[in-house]
Parts: sequence; structure tokens; C-alpha cells
Amino acid sequence: MSAFGTVFMPEMSITENDGSAWKPAEIVKADSIKLHPGAHVLHYSSTCFEGLKAFKHEDGSVKIFRMDANIARLAQSSELLCMPTVDKVQVKQMIIDIVSRFASDVPQPPGSMYIRPTHIGTEPAIGKAASPSLSSMLYILLSPVGDYFEGKSNALRILLDEEGMRCAPHMGVVKSGGNYASALPHMKAAQQSVQADQVLFCPNGDVQETGAANFILIDGNEIITKALDSTFLHGITRDSILTLAREMGMTVSERELSVTELLERAAKPGTEAALSGTAAVLAPVGTFIHNGKEYQVGSGSEGPTTCKLRQALNDIQWGKVEDTHGWLTNV
Repeated sequence: MSAFGTVFMPEMSITENDGSAWKPAEIVKADSIKLHPGAHVLHYSSTCFEGLKAFKHEDGSVKIFRMDANIARLAQSSELLCMPTVDKVQVKQMIIDIVSRFASDVPQPPGSMYIRPTHIGTEPAIGKAASPSLSSMLYILLSPVGDYFEGKSNALRILLDEEGMRCAPHMGVVKSGGNYASALPHMKAAQQSVQADQVLFCPNGDVQETGAANFILIDGNEIITKALDSTFLHGITRDSILTLAREMGMTVSERELSVTELLERAAKPGTEAALSGTAAVLAPVGTFIHNGKEYQVGSGSEGPTTCKLRQALNDIQWGKVEDTHGWLTNV
């Protein structure tokens, strides 16, 4: 199996904005983008994207999970980056059209079709470091993916970083490429120094998120996760998991969580920790690394609540249970 997100469908849906209006969308070859070397995105990072999935159900139908929420977040990211306003109706149709075109290529469970809407500033103007791009391009890539956990260890090793930050605090809510790039030096250093899988950014002791996923702590019947603000990404998988947890009767506490409290709770029998995101849904955390010392989280392996919550969400995505939330869109 190829690495997650490295195989693409041969065509994509694309549209451009010339500064006044969006052009009708087209289906083109996936390698057909042309950019001027002075394009705003290449110099001043006017770029944002989304990640969502389409799933094949037992009856052969294909459903897209929480597309409207992803489109709304793309529009918000574009607005905060001062890019041309996204036409949500057009983007929705573009996603449906390209997924429909490759519906037969959507993998069977536990695989899925990963969908990557991308919005970039295209104006050739290297003198606009302090001004937004007036023109832009928006396209939808598709990548068939398998089971995220295939061939991976059961639980992740996470370094707690109290000094670094994933990105500028006011930009955390934006799903922009620059935010991920700024986290890479921290992640690379953690991998090399303590063989960590991810870095959990905790500036001044405030537990936030990792370089590419939201964080949740499970203590008995309580889920603890940071309350929404501008410093971190408002994950759609996070929101879905918390919704299902409430329906299961769990207490969901969206509040500040310090590193001190995190380590104290992690030592308790039965405590669980996990990272939430589109790719893995919920990835279990087995070890925290802090100031040169390792702390086992609960049993050190995936806990039953993490497994139950991930399965509950997968069951909706794969059509094994009724979608009572209106999260699935027919293709």
C-alpha cells in the first residue's frame, strides 16, 4: 500500500477567480496547474485547504462526510487570509461532481476517498507583501486511501512542548499550509531526539494541539479538550467525536488543561488520550515525553473508550448505522 495521500485520481475539478467573479468549474488533468513564478501563494503563503472523505457503503452508494462543515471552514480560512470569497454552492457542486466521476474508484471499507479542496492566491505581484492576492485558483484533488492504522504501532509517543508554538496564535483557526510548515522543525527534532511520533504544543503549560491533529484526554466518563478559540484548528472530526460522546452519556469538558493536570490524570488507571483528525479519526496515545522523562498513559495502549468512539464514527461513515445528524451527502 502506498503512503497515505500519495496516490491521486488523474483528474480534478478547478475554477479561477479573476478578482471579480468565479469562472465555471472544469474537470481537467490533475497535473495541469500553471502558475506564474511571481504568484502570491509562492511568496506570501496565500493558501488554505480542507481534508474530508467519501465512503463506499455496502449497497454500492458513495457518501461524503460532513462536506458542508468543511466548505464553511474553507470559506472562513479564505476570509481570514483576505483571499477572494469562496462560492460555497459552487465548491459543493465541484466536490460532488469530481467524486461522482470517480465513484467506482472509492475504496471499500476500511478505505475511503480522501478529498482535498485547495484555494491559492495566483496574482503575479511580488511587491504585494502587505496586500492580498486579487486573483485565485480553487481545485479539488482526490486520493484513494487505505486504513490509516495499517502497519502502524498501536499507540503514539507524544512529546509535550511547553516552549514552542505550532503557529502564530491568531492564525491557529486557519487551515493554511504555513501553519503546518512552522510545526515541522519541532516535530523533526522530537522524532530525532526522543523518537516521538508527534509534538503536543503546550505553550506556557497550556495543552493545545499537535502539528496535525486535535488532542483529547479521556478520564473515566469525562472527555477533556481545549475550548475553541483562535489559537488552534476547530476540527470537524473533534466536533463529531464530542457529539457522539455526549450522546453516549459522557461528560464533555471543553476547558483549559495544564501540562501538570494532564500528567497527573495520565497516570491514573484507565485514563486514555487520543489525537483526532480526518485521516485517523482517533489515534491512541500511549506515552507522553516531558522534560526527558516518559509517562505512560493509562495502560500504555489503546483504551476501550477511544476504540468505541472511533468505531461509532466509522459506523456512521460506512453506513452501518443510521445517520441521525445529517452528516452524509449522497453522490
